[in-house]
Amino acid sequence: MSNVPPSPNPSPQGKPVFSDLSRDECERILARNHVGRLAFSFRDRVDIEPIHYVYSSQWIYGRTSPGAKLTTLAHHRWVAFEVDEVQSIFHWQSVVVHGAFYIVEPDTANKRNSVFLQAIDLLRTLIPETLTGDDPTSFRDVLFRIHLDEVHGRKARHPS
Repeated sequence: MSNVPPSPNPSPQGKPVFSDLSRDECERILARNHVGRLAFSFRDRVDIEPIHYVYSSQWIYGRTSPGAKLTTLAHHRWVAFEVDEVQSIFHWQSVVVHGAFYIVEPDTANKRNSVFLQAIDLLRTLIPETLTGDDPTSFRDVLFRIHLDEVHGRKARHPS
C-alpha cells in the first residue's frame, strides 16, 4: 500500500512525455521570444535576472545598466540564459544557452559594419526608441551579446 496521496489533478491523457529539442527547434524558440533569464555566478553566489533580448545568427543581444551584474561579469563572463514557453504543467518547452557575455562597445573605426550598430538595430525591433531621447529605459545603456556556445532544449507533452 502506498503512502503517496493521489494527485489533485490527475492527467486524463496519461503520463507526459519528455524529450529533447533539436538545435533548430531551440533557435526558433529563441527567435520568437523576447524575455529570458540571465544566470551568472561569482565564487559561491549565483544570480538570475530577467532581461529582454533579440536573437540573431547565433547571438543573443540585450541591454542592461551599469552596476553589480557588470562588475561580476567582468570577473567571470560565462553565463547561462533560459527561455521558456509554458502552456501548462506538462505542456512546455525550455531552452538553455551557455556562452560568454560580451559588452558591445561603439566601434568608431568601422561605423558601417559595427556590431554596436547591429545591436542597436536589433534591439530597436523591440523598442524603437532604444538609445534615443525617448527611450523608456534610458538607464539601460550598456549593450551586450551572448554567443550560443552550447544550446540544449527540453519539452513536455501529453501523448496524443
